[in-house]
Amino acid sequence: MMEINMLGKACPIPVIEARKAIQGLGETGGIIKVIVDNEIACENLKKMADGLGYQNKFQAIGEEYFEMEIIVGEGRQVEVKGQKVTQTVVSIGRDTMGQGEEALGKILIKGFIYSLTELEELPSHILFFNSGVKLACKGANTIEDIKKLETLGCKVYVCGTCIDYYQKKEELLVGEITNMYGIVGILNESKKNIQI
Repeated sequence: MMEINMLGKACPIPVIEARKAIQGLGETGGIIKVIVDNEIACENLKKMADGLGYQNKFQAIGEEYFEMEIIVGEGRQVEVKGQKVTQTVVSIGRDTMGQGEEALGKILIKGFIYSLTELEELPSHILFFNSGVKLACKGANTIEDIKKLETLGCKVYVCGTCIDYYQKKEELLVGEITNMYGIVGILNESKKNIQI
């Protein structure tokens, strides 16, 4: 087990150091224990580990600090409700698909997201950024399909900067808000990235 002492370190430093340690383990994997002194760091470490598909748990040690264990291993393809979830990331940066008529683009993006729910091997993550975040907000005809993908085991993340830019934070109905560091980390760990 590798232990990283991050007492007194504010986020994102514990997440960055944990990610470096994970990369250092290579194909053999192992367990990383990160010691922090605040729950926010634990939550961010959990998001990072969940996003990468690693088992994790944390516990409070007295009132002063917390221990987060991340179990690292290769071949993180898992089976959820009879469907396989792979290390493919789908990045959606628009609320339409393709060039041309906007109305057609909205039909196409709805069909694309629905089609993802029907795949035998599901993507591990779906990332929404720029105007793509609108697809996870109130009024979008894609909400139920995105919720289904979450139920089937896909991790859905929405860019916080983009949600704020479009003033849609209160309308977000599905997915978890993340930052650009989180998005870059997910893309870096992916085996394959599909961009829309």
